[in-house]
Amino acid sequence: MKANWIYPLMIVIASSSYGILSTIVKVAMQHGYTSSEAVTSQYVFGFLLALVLFIATQRTLPKLTKSDVFFLICAGVLTAFTGIVYGESLNYLPASLAVVMLFQFTWIGLFMDCIIKKRPPSRIELISLAFLLAGTILAAGIIDVDLSQIAWQGWVLGFAAAFSFAGFLQINARPVAGVTMIGRTFILSIVSLIVVSIFLSPEIIWNGQLTAGLWKFGLVLGLFGIILPILLFSVAAPKVGGGLVPILSAVELPVAIIVSVIVLKETLTAIQVGGIILVLIGMVLPSYFAARKRHKVSAPAE
Repeated sequence: MKANWIYPLMIVIASSSYGILSTIVKVAMQHGYTSSEAVTSQYVFGFLLALVLFIATQRTLPKLTKSDVFFLICAGVLTAFTGIVYGESLNYLPASLAVVMLFQFTWIGLFMDCIIKKRPPSRIELISLAFLLAGTILAAGIIDVDLSQIAWQGWVLGFAAAFSFAGFLQINARPVAGVTMIGRTFILSIVSLIVVSIFLSPEIIWNGQLTAGLWKFGLVLGLFGIILPILLFSVAAPKVGGGLVPILSAVELPVAIIVSVIVLKETLTAIQVGGIILVLIGMVLPSYFAARKRHKVSAPAE
């Protein structure tokens, strides 16, 4: 029974690592770097770390079908696209509202899975989504925010980030035969670095900023934004399934808030605490009922 919780736990850990990224970027900005430079450094060091792991463990990739290559390239593009458009949305949206827009990936990802598998959402999935959406609004603290002055570009970019992240989660739920988790991480890091270098700040690679101090932030961002989540998602997402992955990934929000409170000394209200609790409830419900169902099925045999 304990083994049934390993893969959901890996999804939670992977999502939690994403939750610390916004705080690290903000700290980098406090040291004089732009968000574009910080995000680019994330993908540079993500690639370098993936390259070291790849050389140390296998050095060669298996022969891939055209379908496998297509899915891996899509996963890498969506990884980069999410970082690019989410960062751009912060130019138009308050940080709290940008988080809420990104977290629309929970219901988008669930309905993507339903469309792909041609199934209706289960009752427990819909109940979980209700908890997640309500908790997200409360936890992000946007109740008192004036939305009338928000530019339409912010809404579009925020929704695009949510859609691309939901797509990334769905694609990573698809196993690729013969490709190890390190090989998959290496391929995705190459593709995402190429895409980010086209749209953000590739000049940091040759203008000396990386060696001048940006490397400290890039190393941490690359570890927690590329290596750890992609490795864990590659292993756990195919086991957990595309419907449950977006729900479990909602842990990113409370982690982001808690880390910002600890590191950036941001305030945490009672309403936000209540929102975090709702998010955690919504995240745990599907796994809890799935475990109960398995227990009932196995009980007669015991």
